[in-house]
Order: sequence, then C-alpha cells, then structure tokens
Amino acid sequence: MQPKNFWGWPNVASSPALTHLDAAGHAHMVDVSAKAATRRKAVATGAIIMQPQTLEMILSGAAPKGDVLATARIAGIMAAKKTADIIPLCHPLSLSSVTVDLAPNDNRIEITATVTTTGATGVEMEALTAVSAAALTLYDMCKAVDRGMQIENIKLLHKSGGRSGDYNAA
Repeated sequence: MQPKNFWGWPNVASSPALTHLDAAGHAHMVDVSAKAATRRKAVATGAIIMQPQTLEMILSGAAPKGDVLATARIAGIMAAKKTADIIPLCHPLSLSSVTVDLAPNDNRIEITATVTTTGATGVEMEALTAVSAAALTLYDMCKAVDRGMQIENIKLLHKSGGRSGDYNAA
C-alpha cells in the first residue's frame, strides 16, 4: 500500500507525471536546472459567448468602456508575462513572444494565444493564462450590458519543445 499525503491522495512523488510533490507528498517547485534550454511554444484557445448585440457593440467601437478588443489583447499578454505570480509552483519565464488573437465568429469571440520562449520548461500555463485573462477582460468590460456571457473551452491546442515532445490536440 502506497503512503498517502495530507489530502489522503497516494504519495506519487516518484511518478514522472506528478513531479510537484516531494518525497513526503508536499507541494514544491520542480528543479529544472538540469534540463536543457530549448525553443518551446504553446498555443491555447477559448471563447466567450455573448448576445449578438453585445458583439455588435464591441465591433462597432461603441462599448462604454472603450476599445474592448485592444484591452483584452493587452490583458492576455500581460497575464502571460505574470503567470508565475498567479499560478502556484509555476516557474517564472523570460518569454520571447506572446500573441493574443481575437476572432469574432457568430455570437462569440474566439481567443487564441501563442507563447514562445527558449528555456528549460514549457509555456503551456502562460498560453492558457493569456486566454483566460483575455476572456475575463472581455467579460468585465461588457458585463454591464450582458451579464449572461459565458467563457468556454479553454484548452491547450499545441505544445512543442522540451523532453516530453510535441502535443497537438485532436
């Protein structure tokens, strides 16, 4: 029988899939100093669904809070740069590039973030954080006219670089 940690979960510190637990089952930041610095890229996506008139207001530039799309794009970029400050145990990274694309489509805005670095650990969390912050910013800037907006399907689409190899969502 495998020992259990504080929450009653099996102590899986030796598992390569769950490396944020130490030998005692406590959370810790993984030491990546022995890993080679390689070019790494991650792409994440998500969407915010809204009333058609809300999307029309955004696209026409008539939102009471100003340029909603530009603000959401900047929020996503800033969030990617600060991911280590808001996600526990996430390594602070020097990012090479961050792009946040916002594509209106029917009654939604589709958000895609692409993040790159050359480093010892990946940028998946930065891409996912960028999408989340952009979606939350869109919600915040339009909630006065559409409280029923829904953020959905935030997920990793692509990851490349590093020891674990490439990943592409099906």
